[in-house]
Amino acid sequence: MEAGDGTEETRLPLALSRFQLSEEFGFLLPNPLTELPAPYGPWMEIAHDLPQLITSHRLRSRVHQMPQLSTRHLRGREELHLAHLVLSFITMGYLWQEGEEGTVKVLPRNLAVPFWEVSQALGLPPILSHTDFVLANWRRKDPKGVPLTPATHPCRNLDTIISLPGGESLRGFILVTLLVEKAAVPGIKAIVQAVRAVLQLEEETLYRALQKLAEAIGDMTKALKRMHDYVDPAVFYTVIRIFLSGWKDNPAMPEGLLYEGVAAEPMAFSGGSAAQSTVLHAFDELLGIRHSEESTAFLHRMRDYMPPPHRAFVEEICQAPSLKQHVVSSGDERLRVAFNQCVSALADLRSYHITIVTRYISIPAAKAKAERAEPGDRAGPSAGKPPAALEAKGTGGSHIFSFLKSVRDTTREGLIRV
Repeated sequence: MEAGDGTEETRLPLALSRFQLSEEFGFLLPNPLTELPAPYGPWMEIAHDLPQLITSHRLRSRVHQMPQLSTRHLRGREELHLAHLVLSFITMGYLWQEGEEGTVKVLPRNLAVPFWEVSQALGLPPILSHTDFVLANWRRKDPKGVPLTPATHPCRNLDTIISLPGGESLRGFILVTLLVEKAAVPGIKAIVQAVRAVLQLEEETLYRALQKLAEAIGDMTKALKRMHDYVDPAVFYTVIRIFLSGWKDNPAMPEGLLYEGVAAEPMAFSGGSAAQSTVLHAFDELLGIRHSEESTAFLHRMRDYMPPPHRAFVEEICQAPSLKQHVVSSGDERLRVAFNQCVSALADLRSYHITIVTRYISIPAAKAKAERAEPGDRAGPSAGKPPAALEAKGTGGSHIFSFLKSVRDTTREGLIRV
C-alpha cells in the first residue's frame, strides 16, 4: 500500500484513508459484499451450507467434488475479501469436520491453490483470521434499517455472511465482537487527533482527544459485556472453538498442513485470535505500553494476520513522537490525568477479557477434563466433543491466561506516576 509522498505525510500524518480505514467503520470492512461473481457459484453454494455440511460429515466429500476455479475473475478489494472469507471458512470446516482426532494432513489443490492466490493478493495468510471472521463477515438484514452503532442490538438487523456450526451462539460471538470493533472507531479517530496535536503542540486538542480515547475504550468494554447475552459458554467451547484453531503450536496438528499445489512442505499458521485485532495494537503504540518480551513476540507475530495497510497504521503510530514523553515533559496535570484514564480504561478492558475467557474457556475446559476422568459413557456425539489440545491455550497458540494477565499487568504499568 502506498503511504503517499513525504509532503502528504508531513501535512496529514495518519490520514485514515491512507490505511484503508473508514471514518464510519474503522478497521471493519465497510458494507462488505455478500455474493461473489457467477463463476464462483460452487464456492458460495458450499459456503452457505457449511453448518449442515459439517454436522452431517459431508463437507470433505463436497470439497473433493468442487471444480478447480481460477481467481483471475476476482476484481477489487471487496471481492478478494469475500473470496478469502469463503475459502477460509470452507478450509476450517474441512480441517476440523471430524474433530481434533480426525484431522487431515493435506488441503486439496482445488481449495489450497485459490486460497493461496487470494491470500497473496490481500497480503493475508491462508487461514481464517480476525479479518475474515469479524471485519469482513457482516451484513445488515435490512440495508435501510437500524444503523450500525455499538448500542445496536447485535442480532436484530445484523447477520453474518458466512457461518459455521454453533447457531445463534456463533452468530452472537461474531456480531458482539463486531460491535466491540465499532465502539473503537471514535478511539481510532482520537489516535489521529492526538498524534497531530503532539506534532503541532496543541494541548487543548490533545486533552480532548485523550478524553475521547478513554470513552471509546470504555464503550468497547460495555460492548464486550454483551457476550453473556448472546453466547452460550458450552456451545462456544464444545462446538465453535475448534473451528478457530490453527495448525501452529497445536498438538492436534503437529506437522502443520500441506497446501497441495502450493508448496512441497507443510506450513503452520495460527488460528483466529483477538490478538489479531489491530485496535489494541494501535492503542498500545499510542500510549507507549511495553509488554514482556514473550508477549511482545506473540503480539508482533499476530500482526502478520492483519491486512498490510492496518499493520502499516500501527507501525506509523510507533514512528510518531512519544505521546507519553510529551505528557510527562509538559507538566500539565490535566493531560496526565486524561492519559492515565486511557491507560486505566485499556487495563479494565483487558481485565474484562480475562473474565470472558474464564467463563467461555477455563470453566468449560475444567468441566470437560472432569468428565473425561469419570468412567462410563458421557454425552453422545450430538453434544459435541470438546477439543483437548487447546485446553490451556488460545486459538492463536498463546498460553492464554499467563498471556492475558501479563498484558493486563504491563498495561497498568504504563500509568504516569506523580
